[in-house]
Amino acid sequence: MNIRLIAVAMLLLFSFAFGTAETALAADPAGGIGIPGIDVNIGTSNNPADVSSSINLILLITLLSLAPAILIMMTCFTRIVIVLSFVRTSLATQQMPPNQVLIGLALFITLFVMSPVIGQVNEEAYKPYMRGEITQTEAISKASVPIKKFMAAQTREKDLQLFLNYTGTAKPQTVEEIPLTVLVPAFAISEIKTAFQMGFMIFIPFLVIDMVVASTLMAMGMMMLPPVMISLPFKILLFILVDGWYLVVKSLLFSFNT
Repeated sequence: MNIRLIAVAMLLLFSFAFGTAETALAADPAGGIGIPGIDVNIGTSNNPADVSSSINLILLITLLSLAPAILIMMTCFTRIVIVLSFVRTSLATQQMPPNQVLIGLALFITLFVMSPVIGQVNEEAYKPYMRGEITQTEAISKASVPIKKFMAAQTREKDLQLFLNYTGTAKPQTVEEIPLTVLVPAFAISEIKTAFQMGFMIFIPFLVIDMVVASTLMAMGMMMLPPVMISLPFKILLFILVDGWYLVVKSLLFSFNT
């Protein structure tokens, strides 16, 4: 009942506020604060520059819609977020830290690791393109080189060869010759495998604690007491004593130094 009263009161408050503002603007349109208007027109044009700008805008919107997939599949985000999820699972702390915290931390670590690649793309592709020194096709080609080098350094040759064999593509001589359609999935499965290997190593000490606590409870005849209830404080204490988050993030950062 209290929630309904609060909702009705907020609705009346917003209605009064917007009604007052609308009345004030209608009474004094010249003296009120101007509200910018938006006008979208769709028509024809005989100027090739207008058509080119429209196509570039459509491509930009398409790129923004694919940004989450690019972030996940072409950066180090996949490895980082999987390893952080393994840490939370091995601690058995349920939703602590929350998903928002883990994803936010993974995003900023990804930005930190990818900053040299982003800087190289900015210097070699984006700035020359904005100055009109290179074309859009050349800018895309130059921008893909640093990204390919980063992904190729983290990709296992076996995974890359799998997709090369499937497409019937000959083994490239340089990184620049590797198609993105082959490199991206190979990089993704390599990252997942690396993340699972790191997660396995994280699980081992916490698994030992669970086994010791379960054996102790069995020896004491306390079979009805859940071992997780007893082992959880010890796992958290161990993680704090060894400065676990520092070690995990340090291991993630050094795993990309190739």
